Amino acid sequence: MGASLHSSMTTTALSSSSAARSAALSEALGEGGGDVLGEALVAREHSLLAWCRAQGSILVGFSGGVDSAYLACVVREALGPERTLAVIGRSASYPAVQWETARRVADAFGIPVLEVDTDELADPRYAANPTNRCYFCKSELWSRLLPVAQAQGFAVIVDGTNADDLHEHRPGAQAAREAGVQSPLAALGFTKADIRALSKARGLPTWAQPSSPCLSSRLPYGTAVTPERLQLVERAEAGIRALGVVGDLRVRYFGEKATIEIARAELPAWSDGEPRARLEAAVRAAGFTVVELDPRGFRSGALNVLAGIPESA
Repeated sequence: MGASLHSSMTTTALSSSSAARSAALSEALGEGGGDVLGEALVAREHSLLAWCRAQGSILVGFSGGVDSAYLACVVREALGPERTLAVIGRSASYPAVQWETARRVADAFGIPVLEVDTDELADPRYAANPTNRCYFCKSELWSRLLPVAQAQGFAVIVDGTNADDLHEHRPGAQAAREAGVQSPLAALGFTKADIRALSKARGLPTWAQPSSPCLSSRLPYGTAVTPERLQLVERAEAGIRALGVVGDLRVRYFGEKATIEIARAELPAWSDGEPRARLEAAVRAAGFTVVELDPRGFRSGALNVLAGIPESA
């Protein structure tokens, strides 16, 4: 199919689906959302679709998280499967559950996927776990994806950075800039809430998915990152999920001690008695000897605070 015909068909489809998408967004946003907000988000999404079409072809850094899953679907809609490629970087720091989500979304929405191995743990700068650890991780990722894009003729590489991320401690963003990776969600002002609402309207299963950064984020800065420690944390979190805990979850690694952070809404159900005992037993079974449940619940960036990094910039 020629590019001009594809573009014409895409534009027609977008025009005919605008009202339906806006209605779905209003429902996704709830009673407080309103039609005006829904229409504004649809308009923003149309801007994103137009941006994607203007690039010609796009390679997406694809983790299966809320942001990259939404972006990959929009790129696929704008450009079709022949000019879209979502690339998953697999390593010991990438949670298996995230990989499963990424593959499930790609299969359901017809997104072409390529998997590449990354080896950030072999970089002593990364393994030392400094406060800019993410810079070395992303540098490794983009060093693997750039040759793929060049070899397969993709014009642009994009990531799922959103507008909220611009106000947080994100050393990986520097690596993206250095590699020429673009962040259209951030550039066009998409917040995490926007992306969740638009994902729900599209039927993406990731719309309510908790954020899930790499497993290394569970280790305090300065604690060396090793495959064994990452596997320990991953087993502990999998054990907790198997009990039925939902929402945000982190098992923070402190040597033999694990600190569990769960969503505050979940705390009352797991803080005492037999449920608390089951929670602690699951983490001990993973390999920890001392287990604590943080009574404050999940706190995004908790280890950043310990390292003296401001919660927002």
